[in-house]
Amino acid sequence: MRAIRGLWRWRDNPLRRTTDLVEAWVALAALLLILVVTPLAGSLVGGLAQDALQESVREQHTSRHVVTATVIRELDGSPLDADPEAATGRDIRTRVEAHWTAPDGTPHQGSVITSLDTPQAGDRFRMWTDPQGRTVARPLDSATAATHAVLAGFGAALLAVGLIEGGRRLVVWRMVRRRYERWDQAWDKAGPDWGRTGAGS
Repeated sequence: MRAIRGLWRWRDNPLRRTTDLVEAWVALAALLLILVVTPLAGSLVGGLAQDALQESVREQHTSRHVVTATVIRELDGSPLDADPEAATGRDIRTRVEAHWTAPDGTPHQGSVITSLDTPQAGDRFRMWTDPQGRTVARPLDSATAATHAVLAGFGAALLAVGLIEGGRRLVVWRMVRRRYERWDQAWDKAGPDWGRTGAGS
């Protein structure tokens, strides 16, 4: 709105300089670019991120399998940090020694983490493995992938706004520098007697 007001204000003003009008046009162009480019950039990047993340979700769900493991014993040590991929983000994780059967039928035993509060020998819990039985992280779910895609689109839109506004400021800064250079040249031409009336020149 400032750009439009600036253009209107300078329309018939006798004090208007060419640079004032150019500056107002640059501001209007930047505003229009922000209104057009920002949503396009956000939707384009968000859409690409959504496609890539949903493809990753599909791949993870086909290559990762949930199996049931049995606790052999709880391992010493304090509970681990909360699982960042858990639904609530507050599931405390505890390290235990357990055994499980892989999707390919091979038996496995090793140290794994579980969300059991007080694991006892014989307790059963579910965990994610690859087809060979190696433990893997829980696969990404669709809702989390969509949230990441929205955040990527929002970030791209903010970046577009920053680049456009940065370009506008750079153009205005260069115009102001050129204006000062012209003033310096005009002062140099006026000479040292510019302020003396009737100096006999």
